[in-house]
Parts: sequence; structure tokens; C-alpha cells
Amino acid sequence: MNGIQVGDTTRDVSTVAFAVDACREVFLRASEAGAEVLFVHHGLFWGAPIPVTGYFFERMRCLIENDLALYAVHLPLDKHPELGNNASMAETLGLEKIEPFGTYKGTAIGCKGSLPAPVLLDRIIETLFTHTDETLGVLRFGPSEITSVGIVSGGAAFEVAEAIADGLDLYITGDASHTIYHQAMESGINVVFGGHYMTETWGVRRTADRLARETGLKTVYVDLPTGF
Repeated sequence: MNGIQVGDTTRDVSTVAFAVDACREVFLRASEAGAEVLFVHHGLFWGAPIPVTGYFFERMRCLIENDLALYAVHLPLDKHPELGNNASMAETLGLEKIEPFGTYKGTAIGCKGSLPAPVLLDRIIETLFTHTDETLGVLRFGPSEITSVGIVSGGAAFEVAEAIADGLDLYITGDASHTIYHQAMESGINVVFGGHYMTETWGVRRTADRLARETGLKTVYVDLPTGF
């Protein structure tokens, strides 16, 4: 359910908080920052209805009691060609000849491209994730110098098959997977598991910057990493 999930749509807005996940701690921090709206990548509703009880009830109560609206954008924020998680990482790496990549239910969510000159794998990791220790894991089964990269943020380990089919040197995604280890090794491709959270901060932050620049609204980013 992309768009407004909870909140008064008639309320005036001066401050918008941004975060990856819709959870009670994020709601409290956004409210403390004076936000009237919270923009998240992972919202509260995922298709099938669930009872408003337990932790879910407490989340709803927190939003309502703090008069905090919730706006969620999931896959559209992964795939957006300017503001998206994948486009943002591709631009940060300086990829050229960028094309759609990573097909999910008939739609390319990620992107792929080439580097203007070969870059060491560790340098790419440092550029996106600061240090190898900040990632969930790195499979060094391809060339040490990278010229082609495919990126799909979040939980997309199995899309490594598309990266292999395209002959890419490196595939970057969020979640780690034991299942693709031998497939990657036998195919000679590097894989970086950057972490679901870490690969999905990019679009949220970029959208916050765009909103502040174009509307003059105050924006705040609520950073609550999960380690995964």
C-alpha cells in the first residue's frame, strides 16, 4: 500500500521526518523532532489485512496520539530512476550506461551499468558502505578490479542469477543468502551483501533532500539501523 497509510490529510505540514522503517521508536523520534508527517520505505501494510492488536495496535496508537501521519513508498522508491535506492547507489559509484536490471514480477527494480575505468572491489565497498565490516558479507569470487555492476537494494539475493547471465563483475544487494554461495563461486562473480537497511537508506535520504530543496519544508532523517 503505497501512499498515505495513516493520518489526517487536511493538516498543514511544516516538518517531514524520513526513515526506512515504520516502527514505534521511529514514530516517537519523528514526533519529538516536531514532524507532522513521517515518510518511510517500509510501511505498516503489506497486502493481507491483520488485526489491530498487540504491537500493531501500539504502533497505530503511537501515530494517532502524536497526530503523526504515515506515508510509505516501497518498490517505487527502490526503482525510481532519480530518487531511488538503486539509482542513488549507481550514481554514487559513477556508473555509466545505466540500464534497468533485476526483474521482479515483470518489472525491473534495480539497475546496472559500467564504470569508466576499473575500480578495486574494496574501493567500491568503501564508497557505499564505509568498510567491509559494515556489510553483511562479501563473496570475492570475481575479478578484483570491477568494470560492471548490478544493483538491487533490499532482499534480492536470488537476482544474482540475472547478474551472472549478464556477465557482470559485481552484484550488490541487501540481504545475505547461503543459498547463492556456490552459484556465485562457480560462476566467478563478486557479490556484496550490503545489508537490507543500509541499501535502503539511499532513496529515503535523497527524497528528503529533494523535498527540502523544492518546497522549503524542514526535513529530518531518523536513523535506526537494524544491523541487517
